[in-house]
Amino acid sequence: MEWSDSERRVYKQIVDWEQGLFEYIPTDIERALDKWIEFGFEKLDPEIKEQFFKNLDNMLFHLHAFIQGSDSQMIAKERLIKTARVLDEDIDQVTDLKKLTIDQLVYLADQQIAKYRIYSFAQGGLAGTGGALLGVDVPAVVMLNLRAVQTLANVYGYDVNIPYEMMTSLRVFHAATLPKRMRAAGWSKLINEVQQFDDQFYYLYEKDEELTNETWLEQPLIQILKSMVIILFRKKVIQGLPLVSMAFGAGMNYKLSRQVTEFANHFYQMRYLNEKNNVEI
Repeated sequence: MEWSDSERRVYKQIVDWEQGLFEYIPTDIERALDKWIEFGFEKLDPEIKEQFFKNLDNMLFHLHAFIQGSDSQMIAKERLIKTARVLDEDIDQVTDLKKLTIDQLVYLADQQIAKYRIYSFAQGGLAGTGGALLGVDVPAVVMLNLRAVQTLANVYGYDVNIPYEMMTSLRVFHAATLPKRMRAAGWSKLINEVQQFDDQFYYLYEKDEELTNETWLEQPLIQILKSMVIILFRKKVIQGLPLVSMAFGAGMNYKLSRQVTEFANHFYQMRYLNEKNNVEI
């Protein structure tokens, strides 16, 4: 099928973004952090290290499944379908959204992206006040960004209630939260896995996934450092509010949300274009 002008435009945007990933050069600080993390885990017993990452994988998987089956996410899915039905009255389920044009899908995706970025900004600002809200900041950040990835998958017609799509969306979240110098490798791995997957196992997917390792730990460390900075500045009050720590928390959470939603949006756009036009990514 011949590409439309809009599809060519979106594809070029993805390629330009992808090129930026592959051309990124890590800084000396990032290289030093890599060595520090690697050195720290080399001192651990291999069995303890294996169990640590296995537990981390299980936590992410169960949190992902909990969000997917939550009432709020089901309501959001129904609301998305109703919105899409305004554009095409024949849409009855998530997979039907693939009938829409790329411009229509980008419009729906932009709405969802803006919403989740605002949520992240507000949540980070509240965490910046300190106290109990700061204590739940990390799980809240993870949940918001997992929900964002799931929602974007649904926008492009990939139903995360299907086992393969559920695990794919979790892998997208994992790759999107890798350090920037490693994100290109995560992107390539995702694209290759999607290309090589046998469609006959689409509804019977039961692969035992291993996601986290030393390379992924930089993001949790950044979140811990963010909490420490908030604690340090939360007593600097301006007109009764810790505005410095609130601004810092909001900015950090917004930055992560932007990173995750941008990555997920480009990935599902690429899948949509590839499947619709039957070309190699």
